Formats: sequence, structure tokens, C-alpha cells
Amino acid sequence: MSYDRDAVPAHMPGLRLLPWESEGGKPCFLSADGAGSVLSRLADEIEAEQLCDGADVLKGAVAVLDDGKAGEHALRLALRATAQAFGNVLRVADSRGARLPVAADGGQEAGERELPGEPCPVEST
Repeated sequence: MSYDRDAVPAHMPGLRLLPWESEGGKPCFLSADGAGSVLSRLADEIEAEQLCDGADVLKGAVAVLDDGKAGEHALRLALRATAQAFGNVLRVADSRGARLPVAADGGQEAGERELPGEPCPVEST
């Protein structure tokens, strides 16, 4: 799965971009009326997992880049994982950004923003 912002229609009021694609690679949407629905909660959980996965992939990619002995195969794997994670994070950002409340003057009011999801669990080393 790869996320192509150009393939996703512009923000459509009342529809939520989901964190997965159809079998044909098309974006999936959910009617935003049921914010507490089972499908909406599942999407929230998957988005949170994708963000945590992205943080883990970033750590791995930095480790590969810092390893002067890393070969072409390791670099390609790290770049592929990073591209996949970055696509997921862009999709989450677009989905959440489209659901942010807009102030009456058309601007964002910082105090009104509340994003779904939970912080990534901290790993002890």
C-alpha cells in the first residue's frame, strides 16, 4: 500500500479518509456522522499503530544510515520501510487535518484541536 495525495479527492465534508485502501488501491472513506462507531474506533486504533510503527521505522532507518558498513540491500530495505511508513503518516495527517474544526473566520484556533489516538508506548531498553 502506498499513499498518493494526488489520487485522493479534495476534502469532502462529512467523509473521513480511512487508514487503508480498497483491494484496487483506491482510498476508502467513512461517513463521519458516526464518530464513535465501531469502524471509526478501529480506524483510530489503526492510525495510532501506524504512527507508532512510523516512529520505529524512523529509528531503524537512522541506525542503518549511521552504520558505515550498511550495504545497498540494507539501505534499500530501510528506504522502502521509511517510504511506506511516511505514506501512512501522510494519510493519517490528511485524515485528521480534514476533521479539524475550522473557526468562523476560516482560520484554525489552537485551543479547539484535539486529535484522536494515543501516544506510542515507551519501550524500556
